[in-house]
Order: sequence, then structure tokens, then C-alpha cells
Amino acid sequence: MNDPQAQPDDKSLLILDDDTPFRTRLGRAMEARGFQPRLAESVAEAKRLVEDTPPAYAVLDMKLEDGSGLDVVKVIHDHRPEARVVMLTGYGNIATAVAAVKAGAVDYLAKPADADDVMNALLNQGDVPPPPEQPMSADRVKWEHIQRVYEACGHNVSETARQLNMHRRTLQRILAKRAPK
Repeated sequence: MNDPQAQPDDKSLLILDDDTPFRTRLGRAMEARGFQPRLAESVAEAKRLVEDTPPAYAVLDMKLEDGSGLDVVKVIHDHRPEARVVMLTGYGNIATAVAAVKAGAVDYLAKPADADDVMNALLNQGDVPPPPEQPMSADRVKWEHIQRVYEACGHNVSETARQLNMHRRTLQRILAKRAPK
């Protein structure tokens, strides 16, 4: 029953992300595409929502303050085995993608993902998606990663430089520049 056409009336969607503006924006965008989103900002809140009413679809952030979105995948599949789950993360790597798929996610997207990417991943039936028309440049990928680590370190330049194994002044110069295309 993984066919979305088999459950056309049920477009219930759980969105779990601790980034409030992103979560709200994605919720509105998915609602405009016909889904009925419920938003959660923590693993505990998402688990409560799943136990109350298991969703047909879910978009889960990988890393949250109170745990991992992978913990929610198991709860969703315990309550609704046919649910389609897509994992989102700002820290994409092969190991976490494999862990997400093993946990039962149907796809794994790196942030920033737009609503069309999310919808396509949720409704995809095994077709290999085409490569993006305009993939991010290597410089942009590097810049995005630095920005995520900087955010995770609470905007502390010294700690970010330590995490990235980079000289503090080099990091400050990178942070002062605009994002590459």
C-alpha cells in the first residue's frame, strides 16, 4: 500500500523541524499542494502527534535538540507501516542517508530543500529523480556547511573555527562574504 494513488483522500502530513521559519514555510507550501500538515518542533511532540493520529506522510529533520528524526520514523511505522517518510538534514553524508533508508525513510534530502523537492520525494514511486537543473557549486556547498556549523555553535566564531579545523581569521573572512552562486 505504498502507492499514494491507493490513499488519495489521506494527505495527512507530519513536518518535524526545529527551525520555526522553515517549518512554518514548508507547512504552508505543502498545504497549498493539497496536504494537511501538522507541525512539530521536537521529537517528543512528533511522537505524541503520531500516536494520536498516524500520518500518511512525514517530513522529518534528522538532528533535533531532543533526539533524532530517525526515532520518529520507527514510531510512525509501528502505527502506520505504509506511511511514506522523507528525512531532511543540513548535515548530509552517506552514513546518515543509509541510516535513514534503513530506518524506513523513502528518501533523504539535504537542506535547503524546497516544497517541490519534498513533494516529489514523498510521492515518488521508485523512479530515480532527475539531477537538479542548477546544482549548487562546490563553493556554495562549502559555504552552506560553514553556515550550518556556525549556527550549531551559537554564532561563536572561535568554536566554529575549531569544529571546522580552520583558522579563526580565515573563517571570519568567509563569513563576511556573500554566499557564492
